[in-house]
Amino acid sequence: RLVFLLRYRIHWKRSLISLKQNKIYSLLGLAMRGRNLVSGEFQTEDAVKKGSAMLVIVAEDASANTKKLFHDKCSYYEVPVYEYGTKEELGWAIGRDLRSSVGVCDAGLADALIKQLEANLPG
Repeated sequence: RLVFLLRYRIHWKRSLISLKQNKIYSLLGLAMRGRNLVSGEFQTEDAVKKGSAMLVIVAEDASANTKKLFHDKCSYYEVPVYEYGTKEELGWAIGRDLRSSVGVCDAGLADALIKQLEANLPG
């Protein structure tokens, strides 16, 4: 059991190092520090409904129900939505616990994030 924990800890530290070099997570952290980001399902959904969210990012490992909810809401309210990262990575990037969704409320940061997300799309 101890060997497993040590391996997990080493893997976790390596993943954090790669996260530090990721521009998307850096921009999310910047948005959080500037109070231009909402996180969590309820706050993000509320921001989409109010029209303050310019971009929504949903974790790839979020439940199918959560993904469907945000894809439907964002298509209705014409807000771009992307699936990126894991719940752990999104939470780490903004200095919180696990987060399945985040909403960016600043147009300039949203545009910069969309450029980075489009560049990272497979294909």
